[in-house]
Amino acid sequence: VQLVESGGGSVQPGGSLRLSCVASGLAFSNYAMAWVRQTPGKELEWVSTINRAGDSVYCADSVNERFTIARDNDKNTVYLQMNSLKPGDAAVYICTKYVFASSELPIFRAADFPKRGQGTQVTVSS
Repeated sequence: VQLVESGGGSVQPGGSLRLSCVASGLAFSNYAMAWVRQTPGKELEWVSTINRAGDSVYCADSVNERFTIARDNDKNTVYLQMNSLKPGDAAVYICTKYVFASSELPIFRAADFPKRGQGTQVTVSS
């Protein structure tokens, strides 16, 4: 199983980015996916989760109404549209796969999302 993120970069506050994560080596449409983020010296922070059908999502309060998770099962890809970016959003963004092939929208627990990509860096500064 491989998860490869892309789309990160450097933007000014208020800007937008769209992250992508392409999955291979798995039946992608069988698994819920999530985005998490990591900054140096801090714990992994959950951002958003989408169920395997792509019709149910939830996200952290800190990004609610600014970030949108989506997926295209035909392309084995999960996306994170990030709008109105703030300096506090700067991090390495990592996509991760739910450990169970389940139709549920799982509550995020790091132990249930052990498979992760290498991440893509997002920088927000003026």
